[in-house]
Amino acid sequence: MSGVALALEVVVVFFLALFLLHRYGDFRKQHRMVLFATLLAWFLCFLIVFILPLDVSTTIYNQCKIDNLGHLPASKTFNRDNSSNSSVFPTQRVLKTCHKPWSYIPDGILPVFWRVVYWTSQSLTWLLIPFMQSYARSGGFSISGKIKTALIENVIYYGTYLLIFCSLLIYVAVNPKWHLTWSDLRTIGITAANTWGLFLLVLLLGYGLVEIPRSYWRASCHGQLLAKTYFKAAKLMTEKADAEENLEDVMEDVRTVNEKIKYNHPLRKCIDTILKKCPVEYQEKMGRNMDDYEDFDDKGNPYPSKKSLVKLHKQVIYAVQRHNRTQVQWQILLDEAFHLEDVAKNETSSTHQFVHSFPSAEPPGWISKYLYTPTVEWYWECVFRRWCYRVLAVVLCVFSAAVVWSECTFFSTQPVLSLFAVFIQLAERDYNYVYIEMACFVTIFFLCYCVYSTVFRIRVFNYYYLAPHHQTDAYSLQFSGMLFCRLTPPLCLNFLGVIHMDSTISHQQREKTAYNSIMGSMQVLSFIANGFYIYYPMLIVLLCIATYFSLGTRCLNLLGFQQFMGENDLTSDLVDEGKELIRRERRKRQRTEDGESRRREWRERYSEQRERYSRRSRSAYSELKETDGPGTDTGRGEEDSRCRKTLLQDALSNNQVLAQSRRDRSDKAELLQDVEPLDFTGEEPLETDNRRYAGGHYLSTSASRARIFDDV
Repeated sequence: MSGVALALEVVVVFFLALFLLHRYGDFRKQHRMVLFATLLAWFLCFLIVFILPLDVSTTIYNQCKIDNLGHLPASKTFNRDNSSNSSVFPTQRVLKTCHKPWSYIPDGILPVFWRVVYWTSQSLTWLLIPFMQSYARSGGFSISGKIKTALIENVIYYGTYLLIFCSLLIYVAVNPKWHLTWSDLRTIGITAANTWGLFLLVLLLGYGLVEIPRSYWRASCHGQLLAKTYFKAAKLMTEKADAEENLEDVMEDVRTVNEKIKYNHPLRKCIDTILKKCPVEYQEKMGRNMDDYEDFDDKGNPYPSKKSLVKLHKQVIYAVQRHNRTQVQWQILLDEAFHLEDVAKNETSSTHQFVHSFPSAEPPGWISKYLYTPTVEWYWECVFRRWCYRVLAVVLCVFSAAVVWSECTFFSTQPVLSLFAVFIQLAERDYNYVYIEMACFVTIFFLCYCVYSTVFRIRVFNYYYLAPHHQTDAYSLQFSGMLFCRLTPPLCLNFLGVIHMDSTISHQQREKTAYNSIMGSMQVLSFIANGFYIYYPMLIVLLCIATYFSLGTRCLNLLGFQQFMGENDLTSDLVDEGKELIRRERRKRQRTEDGESRRREWRERYSEQRERYSRRSRSAYSELKETDGPGTDTGRGEEDSRCRKTLLQDALSNNQVLAQSRRDRSDKAELLQDVEPLDFTGEEPLETDNRRYAGGHYLSTSASRARIFDDV
C-alpha cells in the first residue's frame, strides 16, 4: 500500500475541486486562465487538508522507530550483565512493536510533496492571483492594456507587503543576537504569511463555530425558515431591481457612445467589443451605427476618449454579470419558497402523500418512481427531516465546544487539556492508525468547514460574492482561491498545535511532521512563536460570544444593512413584503402553467381529431376500392363510381376546411384568454382583434371610437 493512499487522495481531491468549480464557475464563458488558477488554488488547499492525516500517522510510526533506536544501547547492556542492570531500567528495555500504517508513505516523499504544494500555493496567493484579479477586472481592449492596468493596480498592493517584510527584516538585522541566513529569511517570510493568515483565521473560525450549528437548528424550524426565505426574497427583489436599473443606465451610455462613434472612427473596434458583452436584446436594439458614411470630425463633435471607453467596458462587464446573477438567484429562491410553502400545506395532509404545487413536466426517473415516492417524500419532508437537522445541530455544537476548549488549552502539555490531543495520544499507544487518521481528518475537516463556509457566505458590498449555479464572476473566484491559499497553511499549523504534534508550540522533544519541516524553526521570531501563536487563538471565545448574541448582525442593522433579526419591526415589514412577492410570483407561474396545460390539451385534441379524420378517410377510400373492383362494369356502374368518388373527395375537403376553421378559432380564443387585461388609456387597441361586422363590412372599433371622441 506504499504510496497508493497518497495517489488515491490526490485523484479524489482533484475531482472534488473540479466539482466545486463547476458549481460556482462557468466553464463555457469564463477565461481558461481564470478557471485554471482557481482550480489549482482550490486543489492545493484541499490537498493539504486530505494529506495531513497521512503525515501524522507516518510521523507517529517514525517516532516509534526512533524510540526503539534510543533504547537499543540499554538493551545491549542488559544482555551483558543480567544481574546488575535488571532493576535499573526495567521498563525502558522493553522494545516497542512498531506496526507500519496501511497508508505509510516512504521517507523523502512527503517533504518534497509539501514543499511543492506549499510554495506553489503561496506563489499563487501572493503573486499570480492578485495580478490575475486585476487583469480579469480590467476594461482594457487589448492584452497589453489589461497587463498595464493590472500592474498599476498592484503597485500599492505589492508595495504594502514589501514594506512590512522590510520592516521585519530590519528589526531582525539590527538585533545583535540574530545572524540571518537564507533559511532564517525563508522562515521569516513563512512566519509573516502564517501570522496574517492566523489573524483572519480566528475571525472566520469564531463566526463559523457558532453560526453553522445554529443554522442547522433553525433549518429544523420550518416556520422560521419560511420567514427567513420571505425576508431574503424582499432583499433580493431590491437587489434585482437595482441591478436592472444599473444595467439600463449602462446600456443607455453604450447607446449614446454607439451613436456618436461612426463606422470609420479609430475607436469603432472598442465599441464593437463593448457591444459583444451586452445582452442580446440590447445588441439587437443598438446594432452598428453604419447609416452615416461621412468622415468623423474631431473638431466638430466631441468624441469619448479611450480611457472613458475602458471604464465603460468595465461597467458593462460588471452590470451584465450582476444582472444575470440576480435573475438566476431569484428563480432559485422562488423554487425554494414554493417548496417550503408546499411543505407547510402537506403537513396537515391525511393521505401522507406529498403534493407539489407545480409538478415537474419531465417524466419521473426510476428513483422517484420506485424509491423516493410521494409517501416517502412526505415522511422525509414533514417528519424526519427536522429531527435529522436537530441531531446534526447538536453534534456540531459538541464539536464546536470541543474546538473552543482545545484552542484555549492546547499550550498545556502537563497535564494535557486539549481534547483532540488526548484522543490522538490514546490512539497512539495502541498504534491504531485508522482511528488516528479518521480523528485527524474529521477534526481538520470540521475546522475547514467552519472557515470555508464562512468564506463562501461573505458578501462585501456585492463586490465579492460566491454564487452557486455558475453565477460567480472571475474576480470572486480568484479572491476565494487567494483566501483559501492564505488560510489553509495556518489552519493546518494550528491543528498540529492543538493535537500536540508541533514541537515549536508544545515544546516537546519528538519527531516533527514533514509539514512542520518546511516551516522551519519558528524561534527566529520567538515573540510570535511563543506569544501570538499561543494566546491569540483564545480570542475565539470572545468571537463566539459575539456571534451567539448576534452583535455583528445588530451593528449591520444600525448601519442600514438589513439583516434577519426575528421579531424586529423592520424584519417583519420585509417578511410581509417578501410574502406578497412570493404570492404574486405564484399567481404568475400558475397562469403560465394553466396556459401550458391548455395548449397541451388542445394539441392532444387536435392530434386525435386529425387521426380520426385520417382513419375515416382511409376506411372510406378502402370501401370505395372494394365496391369499384375490377370486373365488367356497365356505363351506369362507372357513372355511380365516379359520383361516389366525387362525393368522397368533397366530404374530405369539407372536413379539412372545418378542422382548419376550428383550429383557427380555438387558437384565437386561447390567445385571447392568455392575454393580460389591456389599458386603453394611452395605447391604441389592436385592430385585428377588435372588429365588428355591419352591413357586410368589417369596421374597426378603434376607428369608430376615434369618430365618437372627435369633438372631445
